[in-house]
Amino acid sequence: MKSNRPFRVLGIQQIAIGGEDKQRLRSLWVDVLGLAVKGNFVSERENVDEDICALGAGPQEVEVDLMQPVDPTKKPAVHATPLNHVGLWIDDLPAAVAWMSAQGVRFAPGGIRKGAAGHDICFIHPKGSDEFPLGGEGVLIELVQAPPEVIQALSSAR
Repeated sequence: MKSNRPFRVLGIQQIAIGGEDKQRLRSLWVDVLGLAVKGNFVSERENVDEDICALGAGPQEVEVDLMQPVDPTKKPAVHATPLNHVGLWIDDLPAAVAWMSAQGVRFAPGGIRKGAAGHDICFIHPKGSDEFPLGGEGVLIELVQAPPEVIQALSSAR
């Protein structure tokens, strides 16, 4: 890959774990492992009911989303792949999307939009295509615009 990247991947922003019943996920991640529940996000369009949990604090915090489908018979099937996706902090999301598209990366439909936690997001498709041959090779990857305090903290940690 070319080295003139107009953006940096700063760190892991989130992991998203899907199951048929998020209460079972909460029993492990919240009750046993002690993660704090920070919020809930429900979207019929995205077929998801998720609890947003936190591991760590401040700019080093990693979001752990515990997800179940609103309707298990509809798509996207957020529970069909237990590790649903990995989210990466990006310092300049629009520049990243433009550059990566030019490199042949396939993005999932929807473009850049507000995510459940309020940050701008978009997704690298789990599979490449003829037009855009680079995908996540089976893994959905969320790119998340890092807020200024995260950019500063994670940039200085390098």
